[in-house]
Amino acid sequence: MLPLMNCPCSSGKSYELCCQRYHQQQQASTAAELMRSRYSAYVLGEVEYLVRTTHPSQRTPSLQAGYQATHDSIRWLGLELLSTFQGTETDKTGKVEFKASYTQDGRHLVHHETSRFKRHGGHWHYLDGEVCEQEMG
Repeated sequence: MLPLMNCPCSSGKSYELCCQRYHQQQQASTAAELMRSRYSAYVLGEVEYLVRTTHPSQRTPSLQAGYQATHDSIRWLGLELLSTFQGTETDKTGKVEFKASYTQDGRHLVHHETSRFKRHGGHWHYLDGEVCEQEMG
């Protein structure tokens, strides 16, 4: 039997008990769960999941190619959730602030974003975010 892989979202759980269920069609019940599962999708190359969980109003023709290019060019190192605003089981919108560290082209960077999430068809979707990239020493 293979050992359980730690979930990339830094939850401390195994992938099988954490984000895998979302990647296999279970719906996230909070904006923070969706944010974590999307981070794991970036790490693991689950591009179709990223497209599916992007709000329909933001799905451009180049969206899938953009997600794939990000996966191909970045090595994600870790995720830190900083704050949440709304985004619970009963809300229609929510915000999640996080930092995700990564390497790209030999540089160590931190993606600092406050993401906005909105329900569509009863399910959470990523709408957009305010980003601040930070280079680490």
